[in-house]
Amino acid sequence: PKRPPIPHIEIYEGKSVFYSVRRMEEFRGHDLIIVGGGDSALDWTLNLQPVAKSVTLVHRRPEFRAAPDSVNKMYAMQEMKELDFQVGQVAGLSGADGQLSSATIKGPSGDIEVPCTRMLPFFGLTMKLGPIAEWGLNLHENLIPVDTEKFQTSVPGIFAVGDINWYPGKLKLILSGFHEVALMAQAAKRIVSPGERIVFQYTTSSTSLQKKLGVAG
Repeated sequence: PKRPPIPHIEIYEGKSVFYSVRRMEEFRGHDLIIVGGGDSALDWTLNLQPVAKSVTLVHRRPEFRAAPDSVNKMYAMQEMKELDFQVGQVAGLSGADGQLSSATIKGPSGDIEVPCTRMLPFFGLTMKLGPIAEWGLNLHENLIPVDTEKFQTSVPGIFAVGDINWYPGKLKLILSGFHEVALMAQAAKRIVSPGERIVFQYTTSSTSLQKKLGVAG
């Protein structure tokens, strides 16, 4: 996850600042600030509102990159004072021993102090290769080039699919990822089981697949 540019936020990470929700109960009875303008921020604002003591959503502008239905629900809940929405940015945090007590929000009308004992920043993900960068793979601007027949990297037997790979015309879409995985799996199977015939099965007609998926009629 991308760490937001909030001074000393690392002091609170893992104790009162979290980048994902593992258990909703961890937020019960807390003054929660959620930062972001995408689907994750809006979804958790709506889902945690009945659990938290208070919920404040903070985004730098009143327009969102989230599903319109979620945005409309958020504004309706704000109208009914079930949650608060602040246009601005979190400029500072206060607390002790890793436990938050409040946050400073810098908005169009100046700074305001908001009670905060839990924070969820949703600023997207950072693409970092980590140890993969030492594997000797060819790289293209911190991405891994692949062929579009097998989605194999420059090292035979190592494949890359999804946002981590690169090829001309690459689209970072879930739909594209499914296509890449299907071709990659076929190529990997041929390495693992050379000479073995690959049998295609379809969920609409294969009783064995339907049974595995628990949809056998």
